[in-house]
Amino acid sequence: MRPHRIFQAVNSSVINVHLISRALDRQLIFDAAASEKFRKLLAQQLAFSQIQLVTFCIMETTGICWSPSGVHLGDARRHAPLTVVRKRFSVYSAPMAPLTDVPSLDAIEVPPLEAGDHLSRAEFHRRYAAMPDLKKAELIEGIVHMGSPVRHDQHGKPHGAIVWSLQHYAVLTPGVEASDNPTVILDGDNEPQPDAILRILPEFGGCCQTTPKGYLQGPPELVAEITASSASYDLHEKKRVYQRCGALEYLVWKVREKEILWLRLVDGVYAPIEPECSGVVRSQAFPGLWLDVCALVGGDLAQVLTTLQAGLASPEHAAFCAGIRPA
Repeated sequence: MRPHRIFQAVNSSVINVHLISRALDRQLIFDAAASEKFRKLLAQQLAFSQIQLVTFCIMETTGICWSPSGVHLGDARRHAPLTVVRKRFSVYSAPMAPLTDVPSLDAIEVPPLEAGDHLSRAEFHRRYAAMPDLKKAELIEGIVHMGSPVRHDQHGKPHGAIVWSLQHYAVLTPGVEASDNPTVILDGDNEPQPDAILRILPEFGGCCQTTPKGYLQGPPELVAEITASSASYDLHEKKRVYQRCGALEYLVWKVREKEILWLRLVDGVYAPIEPECSGVVRSQAFPGLWLDVCALVGGDLAQVLTTLQAGLASPEHAAFCAGIRPA
């Protein structure tokens, strides 16, 4: 291999080092095992780059041509033997000049998300992050689901009512937090974006953490979804995911059927929480969270508020607040 070929190889190796290190720094590699594998690869690439650079420096100085089969001395009148070269020249690894043509990770084209794609969670997250104009996409059991245009009556209005109800409870309950449309990382095949969640903060013993980049990781204690009907994947694939991952309660508002289904986890399986005769459903995971589901479906938010306030004034809510402490 001639000097200019080796210099090209050095350039290529340094580019590899640059890209791998940038990926690690920016946490584009989420899996711990994969991250360790790439760190080892980075070390190998660094060592290989140094060897190539040393070889190139010796060849530039002596004119020796290198090949996979060994050293070619060429014209004996012009080149010293390798043994002489080793004595005459110090082997060192000099820092390379900054490369102006190293491609940026930002410049590498990221394929767009498409509904129905089968992706790993890390690849789904990478593509979703590269599409800031996309408002909602989810990965459920390794398959991409993308939101359609949102109707006011069938989604926007009930969504707002649910978020308002959960937020009202969270404001008056220490250690509890509500969130609207957060990305939730559950496992290697699932990254849903539920319509609303209610969680106990990690410092108060909750299971749902916040990642360094601001996403949620782990199952929230309560997940709420607004769906058109029981035919939606919210009550099939997504329900199985939340159940398997351990979300304690799952509330689904079936808009066309004018029904709210509230499920709780019992021995690893979701079972319905039956409403009282008055139509009020009481949460088991969050004592004092009482929702008048008939009033909620009917749009009577004044009655919903009255029921919420009654739950917040109940002895069970007071006991919950007294018992929740920073871990």
